[in-house]
Amino acid sequence: MQLNQQTVETEPNLPIKVENKKSKTPGQIALGRFMKNKLAVLGVIVLTIIILAVIFAPLLTDQNPTKSNLMMVEHGPSADHPLGNDGSGRDNLARLLYGGRISLIVGFSAMVCTLVIGVLLGSIAGYYGGLVDATIMRIADIIMMLPFIVIALTVVSIMPKVSIGSFVAIIAITSWPNLTRIIRGTYLSLREQEFVHGAKAIGASDFRIIFKHFIPNAIGPIVVNATLMMATYIIIESAMSFIGFGIPQPTPTWGNMISEAQSIRILRNSPEAWVPPGLCIFVTVLCINFIGDGLRDALDPKSNKR
Repeated sequence: MQLNQQTVETEPNLPIKVENKKSKTPGQIALGRFMKNKLAVLGVIVLTIIILAVIFAPLLTDQNPTKSNLMMVEHGPSADHPLGNDGSGRDNLARLLYGGRISLIVGFSAMVCTLVIGVLLGSIAGYYGGLVDATIMRIADIIMMLPFIVIALTVVSIMPKVSIGSFVAIIAITSWPNLTRIIRGTYLSLREQEFVHGAKAIGASDFRIIFKHFIPNAIGPIVVNATLMMATYIIIESAMSFIGFGIPQPTPTWGNMISEAQSIRILRNSPEAWVPPGLCIFVTVLCINFIGDGLRDALDPKSNKR
């Protein structure tokens, strides 16, 4: 019996194009989301201009911000003094630029100090729990119950002289509870995750688990709150200087400049003395808030904004 062998002709294999697309890292995805936020990008550009202006203040003006000239008291704008002079004969433009340094340094330094205290205590409370958690949270509750202005005014009145360092310390010591509670809540949700149990099972130390697993997963809330805290602290410095309990004269700050222009005569006749520092505070805080909103959307893993 013969079997009919049927031959099957197959078409030649067509070349298959395989596109090797590199998967984007989380940082690249976050950067792409951030760049799509026009207000956040605008905030970065304007804030960068302000920072460069205060850094290179000696190139923009040759006036001394603390030197008084009694012949130029409350003098109006001129070629040598574009923003005029204050009640002590000091150049307003120089005080605006050099004062921006102090205001930004206070805001940034207070933010860093608060960040260190808040992340450290929040990590300890959220990771260990129990009595340690209860103790830290009760201390935080006590500080949050007391109004900031009362604590700040009490400490400032006791101190013989308020310096930039002491002022930053006052802000940091009274502002860490909010961030601590945020970090603690984030850690409580991470503490029971499988990767944490796996790290403990292979013998990873608490220090390694906190800094290698917990903090990277909580970096979004940390960064967003850091930017918003800096904006808040710039406002606090300006408000405290305005009422006379901030950085003392003759050190220039934006708050000190507004404080010097409280009289009705200056408010009416010399807007160049108080409008520029007020505008700088407003624009700087607005830009930082725009950046904070952009970072919040960019670092949110659930965000699907295009």
